[in-house]
Amino acid sequence: MLAMLDKGKKQAEVAEFFGVSPQAISDRLKKLNLAVTKNIVLESAGKVVRKNLTAIEQLQKINTDANEILDMLMKLIRGDKAALKDLEKHPDFKLKDPRELALKACSEIRGQLSLQADLFDKMYNARYTAEFQEEVLTAIGEVKPDVRKRIIQRLKERGALRSTISIP
Repeated sequence: MLAMLDKGKKQAEVAEFFGVSPQAISDRLKKLNLAVTKNIVLESAGKVVRKNLTAIEQLQKINTDANEILDMLMKLIRGDKAALKDLEKHPDFKLKDPRELALKACSEIRGQLSLQADLFDKMYNARYTAEFQEEVLTAIGEVKPDVRKRIIQRLKERGALRSTISIP
């Protein structure tokens, strides 16, 4: 599924290939994205910062698709002739009430924006924590280099030193 989406396939195409609804694909993506995002943020904040949050890129791609769906639904609701004609080309699509689907698309977009804001906040906090740790260790090293080395060793032993800082 992910490979197909990475190659540029639309969620509807992926759903058709697997014989499921587009909503099932959307739900699976949402679950996968949340699991990946939580794991990335909790397990490796430094990697998230350095890789510019690939989860954000994924969210933006999903958001683009959700907005396309919302745009199409709004055209259908307004009675846009071209949109209605496009829908007629796909008699196999069983479309629920477009107003209900539009509300769901809006809700999905709001949820994505909230998650994206959380990710940016975590990324900022990871950077801030890294800068603080680096500054404290530098200041200690200027006064007592041996104390700095002992602190670094203890932090490494406890796993408390994040990979977000580089220690020379």
